[in-house]
Amino acid sequence: MNNLSLPAGTQVDQYTVQRTLGGGGFSVVYLALDAQGTEVVLKEYLPSKLATRAPDLSVAPIDDATAERLAHGRRLFFQEASTLAQLKHPNIVDVTSCFRANGTVYMVMTYMPGHNLQHYIKRRKGLSETFLRTVFPPLLEGLKVIHSRGLLHLDIKPGNIHLRQGGSPLLLDFGAVHEMMHSRRHQASQVLTPGFAPIEQLDPSGYLGPWSDIYAIGATLRTCMAGQTPPSSKERFEHDTMRPAAELYRRRYSGDLLRAVDWAMEVDPMLRPQNVDELLEVLPVDTLPQTEEPDTMLGRLAGSFSWIKG
Repeated sequence: MNNLSLPAGTQVDQYTVQRTLGGGGFSVVYLALDAQGTEVVLKEYLPSKLATRAPDLSVAPIDDATAERLAHGRRLFFQEASTLAQLKHPNIVDVTSCFRANGTVYMVMTYMPGHNLQHYIKRRKGLSETFLRTVFPPLLEGLKVIHSRGLLHLDIKPGNIHLRQGGSPLLLDFGAVHEMMHSRRHQASQVLTPGFAPIEQLDPSGYLGPWSDIYAIGATLRTCMAGQTPPSSKERFEHDTMRPAAELYRRRYSGDLLRAVDWAMEVDPMLRPQNVDELLEVLPVDTLPQTEEPDTMLGRLAGSFSWIKG
């Protein structure tokens, strides 16, 4: 958790900070109350390597050398918020507004009690097929909307998937979102999560597309099965020793689900599904194996869990 967090009771625009929920290297996430007393999530741009908290609680560059990078990051963060505010889908985080204050940028999101998938994996390794087929098809429908707007998420992983009560998924954290383009050559920044980032995302001139997010979806599915992160795509590209899911997990999951995971995780981007619809065709929610028992834990995701970015 970022030690530069705003203290409880701090007023930011029309919002009052209640407590810090979490954060990463680029932002801090708070639970706050709006002017009507409604709970919201407030996300503050505060890159710990570039900025510090001044005595007046404003965000300032660490030194002159980082000032331009901080300003550039603020612009990208505001762009992310503006983009998300236009992406309305039941399985995409709902951004209601964004504003500038304290020398930085804030994003306001609807608060949804629940827990992120990473914490759920730690609590119960080897998630059931019912769970996977309940969570991932709607998640893919949300991702399809993102792609239809000419955008890529580029940081899909368990920590960026929020599970609401009943297991309804929500795709979070669009800090890496970029417009589709022929290559990464002109991208100003990159977010890479080993095990989930495909090989083309590691290459400055790599060709990105929907297939890049699909690799991350496949890696997330495999993590749900294995309870641990897969090897990095760089390791696999150099010497792939990862056994196919269809071989490792055939006694627990159906063949079509396992083949979908292996297909999505092909190292060569040309061998993967090229769009979400191709993957959805092999992950229909209405083809659950008759022997699969419902995952009763889906109904026990308590509302007392916190919204925390992994």
